[in-house]
Amino acid sequence: MPADHFGDRLTIAIRSAGTPLCMGIDPHLSMMPALFGDVSETASPSTLRAIEDFAMACLEMARGRVAAIKPQAAFFEAQGPDGMHILARLGRAAVDAGVLVIMDAKRNDIGSTNAAYADAWIGHDAAFPSDALTVNAYLGLDTLDPLLARADRQGAGLFVLTRTSNAGAGDLQDLEIDGKPLFQHLAAGLAPLAAARQGEFGLSSLGIVAGATWPEEAQALRQTLPDAPFLVPGFGAQGAGAAQALAGLTTGPNGPEGGLVNSTRGLIFPTTAADSNSFSDWRAAVNDAIEASRAALGAG
Repeated sequence: MPADHFGDRLTIAIRSAGTPLCMGIDPHLSMMPALFGDVSETASPSTLRAIEDFAMACLEMARGRVAAIKPQAAFFEAQGPDGMHILARLGRAAVDAGVLVIMDAKRNDIGSTNAAYADAWIGHDAAFPSDALTVNAYLGLDTLDPLLARADRQGAGLFVLTRTSNAGAGDLQDLEIDGKPLFQHLAAGLAPLAAARQGEFGLSSLGIVAGATWPEEAQALRQTLPDAPFLVPGFGAQGAGAAQALAGLTTGPNGPEGGLVNSTRGLIFPTTAADSNSFSDWRAAVNDAIEASRAALGAG
């Protein structure tokens, strides 16, 4: 993918795939089809082999069909060092295949610690290759500085947790300060940082996570952040429909763009794939799930 700016690469990927759909790759051991092997023992050779085979098979199904993949680091971390090696290889394989990689690791800290996180997680030459990283800015906007510096140098992006999709998100994010909820204060603080990082298509390399379960808030956030890409979890298995998931996105020449709508369980663990007896059956079930989600989100 030729563009050296994340917002441009994201726009190109969405238009090329014909959808803002993003495939989450979360290798839940309890949900892994038996077809991929024995996963009964954490970090065992058979479990590690099954996880890698499954993740790479998901990547292959994603190519050209979705705009990006989003591996969840926690499921790889749970398998120890070898699991993290698998995550690194998955990131490298996706980058080499021209598939956008959103590393869902939700990192942040302060000072040199954060600079080390940035080096590890942001960019195609990082230890865990990516096009963008999810981060948490509720420590304060100053903590974004080393992450943004690395992302800017690498032509990479960040997605800042802002209005998340979990049921308890409002416990803190809805707390009112000067008449506005906390998440809106965060968005207002991010707005000038995003505006300063627009690409040729007008989309910034700095975006936010805005859950599909809060469509009205997503629309309000779009007013505050007109040029920020939105990463939208919560579509499908988490209960949000297509209209809710698309509420904060923008309209491009060929349909919805300006962000990614993530689906994980609905794509990689469809109920029809659970008892697949062959890899061709599994691929057919995942293919049908991808097509259904593409159609729901408006792909032709």
